Amino acid sequence: MAVTLIVLASGCDQAERNREVIKVGILHSQSGPLAASETPVINATIMAIDEVNQRHLIPGVKVEYVVADGRSDPATFAREAARLITEDDVVAVFGCWTSASRKAVKSVVEQYDSLLFYPVQYEGIESSPNIIYLGAAPNQQIIPAVHWAMENLGHRFFLVGSDYIFPHTANAIIKDQLKAFDAEVAGEAYLPLSGQQLKEGELDAVIEQIKETKPDAIINTLNGSLNTLFFRKLREAGITAEDIPTLSFSIGENELREAGVRDMVGDYAAWNYFQSIDSPANRAFLENLRRYYGEDAIASDPMEAAYDGVMLWAKALAEAREAEIQNYDHFYDADAVRQFLGAQSLQGPEGMVFVHPQNQHLFKTVRIGQVEPDGNFSIVWQSDVPVRPEPYPVFRGKEEWEAYINNLNRQWGGSWTAPR
Repeated sequence: MAVTLIVLASGCDQAERNREVIKVGILHSQSGPLAASETPVINATIMAIDEVNQRHLIPGVKVEYVVADGRSDPATFAREAARLITEDDVVAVFGCWTSASRKAVKSVVEQYDSLLFYPVQYEGIESSPNIIYLGAAPNQQIIPAVHWAMENLGHRFFLVGSDYIFPHTANAIIKDQLKAFDAEVAGEAYLPLSGQQLKEGELDAVIEQIKETKPDAIINTLNGSLNTLFFRKLREAGITAEDIPTLSFSIGENELREAGVRDMVGDYAAWNYFQSIDSPANRAFLENLRRYYGEDAIASDPMEAAYDGVMLWAKALAEAREAEIQNYDHFYDADAVRQFLGAQSLQGPEGMVFVHPQNQHLFKTVRIGQVEPDGNFSIVWQSDVPVRPEPYPVFRGKEEWEAYINNLNRQWGGSWTAPR
């Protein structure tokens, strides 16, 4: 069973003597090219769960967690999700990074009617009753960032991304947007997630294309450790942030530390959260993070989104438990949690977030940050209010978008990553 009873010593507070123990899964890559990005998200999730327990945010309940390694591989993510649900009896899963891993886990949580709390921005064109989308939808990152770039960086863009579902779909959205505003795609290229899969001269050829086409800016949807090599090669080729700035969608504070800040100073990233936000909620979040993981600990958007996800889930469970809801076996069942999630809001480190009751995405503030020498982002633009999530970009209809991603899936032999 997912719930057990723990009996504490007689000297303990009465409220602590009999507590239900609920287990959740934390599913991220602890190995492979995505481990550097995902391991800090595990840390933030654990910190949030501990805070839920310490503050008794779900009265009478203790939350325990089981960590599983997705190994930077979608098939492994799917197997581990199934194991967490069927063998470890977790009542929800917090995790995944790439859209390929999320797509793989989506079918698992739908099969078992479990819940996945997904903490990363993504390409949209999806809405599942079994997923709570904590990161940005396209209209909360990609679209406003490209609009900002057209106003501030120029009208000719080179698109470079990893060879899987998110970058391909993000670039399809961007190309629709550029066409609508009479802007231009100077070039487009895709590279593998892992540098070990690079063919000889493949990255050098992309750098040469950028030099030859002389775009006003680069829009970067590379994910994982290859970013380090990409930016190093840009600088070795004499391409600087002053000459051709890069706007990235998957580089946060942790990736800056991993890749080396020096090669990225002056470039830009689009997120909903930067650790440079000056607010009481963010200061408290960072102080807690550093108590847990040391004074050098840093925060990024997916870490903050993961933290928010645990807190929103806990609030929904607390209300479900208090309401003594009918027609469900347990207050933590997926249907019960869904009933209360749509009413949740949170003053989180990024600001106020709200759960959209129909599509289970969050209302979120959009921000553009510029890389500073100290490894932080100075916020150069942000939306006035949290933006309503729209998973299906306005440039095409829902059916047309779904046909687009299904066609990619067919071309790739049923995978969400291009074969190499």
